[in-house]
Amino acid sequence: MIDAQGFRPNVGIILANDAGELLWARRIGQNAWQFPQGGIQRDESPEAALYRELHEEVGLRPADVAVLGATRGWLRYRLPPHLIRRRQRPTCIGQKQVWFLLRLVADEARVQLDACADPEFDAWNWVSYWHPLSQIVAFKRDVYQKALEELAPVLFPQGAPRPPADPGPGQPPAVDAIRPGS
Repeated sequence: MIDAQGFRPNVGIILANDAGELLWARRIGQNAWQFPQGGIQRDESPEAALYRELHEEVGLRPADVAVLGATRGWLRYRLPPHLIRRRQRPTCIGQKQVWFLLRLVADEARVQLDACADPEFDAWNWVSYWHPLSQIVAFKRDVYQKALEELAPVLFPQGAPRPPADPGPGQPPAVDAIRPGS
């Protein structure tokens, strides 16, 4: 489903633990890390898409999480020209996303990356709140920053940790800290 401007509706999932760390997942076969996210299907609400994607991508059910907040509106990013499938109709030029902030209320052992037939991730880790800004691909960085900035007061009512001055390129979590899929 692509809107009239060429953006695909999508939900982004920021999953926090009690320490304020965030679940960061590695895409299968790549050294690319990101938050879970996925498309909103026709006649599906963002909340319904959130729970469907949460289960498909990380194996969690509604009872495993508490919804803490969501961005006030759509956050958009454009795909780089080489990723746009120009022969596809309608042409998708990017995504518009509603971001949800969740707290894991179940044991982290409930995270299961192979809950669906076509998993997207093969490993995950807890990372500091601002860590994703130094790791995410450049074309998604602005959306990640806006979502994290907007939702930080919800997770940290006494004051969020300071974001890095310039995230720049970074390194993925150390291999010995990575939790492989089950």
